Amino acid sequence: MLSNPAPADPAGIKVLVIDDSNTIRRSAEIFLKQGGYDVLLAEDGFDALSKVNDHDPDLIFCDILMPRLDGYQTCAIIKRNTKFAGVPVIMLSSKDGLFDKARGRMVGSQAYLTKPFTKDQLLQAVEQHRRIV
Repeated sequence: MLSNPAPADPAGIKVLVIDDSNTIRRSAEIFLKQGGYDVLLAEDGFDALSKVNDHDPDLIFCDILMPRLDGYQTCAIIKRNTKFAGVPVIMLSSKDGLFDKARGRMVGSQAYLTKPFTKDQLLQAVEQHRRIV
């Protein structure tokens, strides 16, 4: 049985969490900071696009159901920009349907995390998918 490699040093790794729920944003922020990551927060897709441009995150968690610009649209816009196309995006949703996961993949997301998530699930997703810097 192969053992998992030791987690890489999280220092300097920027993770953007996009969610219209203050509770989800704050929970993710606490979990990620406990894991040693730098955390950026955005409450909707428009807020997220400016933060992606200004801060160049190494990984993005993006809620699907948001007002104005939903997660699918936000992910698609990020992925269409050649500067950010390599940034992994993990979709967040309380819905766990096959259609939702497939649609997320179609717009360029790397993975799908169902809410509510645990600290371990969130940190494991970062380790598996973050962009190598």
